[in-house]
Amino acid sequence: MKKTLLVLSSFLLASNLFYAQKDSKNWNGKKCAVVLTYDDALNIHLDKVIPALNSFQFSGTFYLIASSPVVTGRTEEWRTASQKGHELGNHTLYHPCDGSLPGREFVTEQNNLSNYTIARAIKEIREANQVLKNIDGKSERTFAYPCGDLKIKDTLFHDYLKNDFVAARGVNEGLLPAKSVDLSNVNSFVENGSTAKQMIAQIEAAEKAGSFIVFLFHGVGGEHPLNVDFEEHQKLLLYLKNREKDIWVTTMVNLGKYIQTKQSH
Repeated sequence: MKKTLLVLSSFLLASNLFYAQKDSKNWNGKKCAVVLTYDDALNIHLDKVIPALNSFQFSGTFYLIASSPVVTGRTEEWRTASQKGHELGNHTLYHPCDGSLPGREFVTEQNNLSNYTIARAIKEIREANQVLKNIDGKSERTFAYPCGDLKIKDTLFHDYLKNDFVAARGVNEGLLPAKSVDLSNVNSFVENGSTAKQMIAQIEAAEKAGSFIVFLFHGVGGEHPLNVDFEEHQKLLLYLKNREKDIWVTTMVNLGKYIQTKQSH
């Protein structure tokens, strides 16, 4: 009897370890997923960030303001970036933000989301999609809310765009399992003045939680008030390269599609 119980206990322990190991690699066969996103179509993204990502053979997601001179004046470079595997995401045509909120003195009357109608917002976002398609030829992409603003007055405008995007990235922090993710408002971690050590700690927290992390960068070595030092960004990329066996570095569109498959099962 004791021998039978011992064998049964060993079997249960082995089974639990098997499933724990299986469950710990639930992000495309890895322990954690990391998405590197960059907002606002800055020159530094083309000049420094994309070459850095390419050197590590990583793909990033770049949320482009479609009317930006950095988009219209450097179209071929963005096309080349897309061909290298980087995602060109939709950050609207003009980057409207809700100027009625506190601390929004920078919002102009023309780009004040609180003055928009739903119809205007949808029209401009779809126009931006067309601009991006003209660059990369792709129909599948993701969206990022300018300033993290989800609503026009009391209406969630993305409700009218759910068939236009695989996912939409918000600005709220949080670590979730795939099945709990709201693809219309995916959590992200806004980085400003962050060190590599701090960002690595965030990845390790995501890995421990069996989750993923979306980094939200603006400036990387300058060109934006929200900025991360280029050398700290390089250290982050080196860490990710050294952890490739366990960490899936992917684009927002690929993460969104992967989560969709998890949520459908």
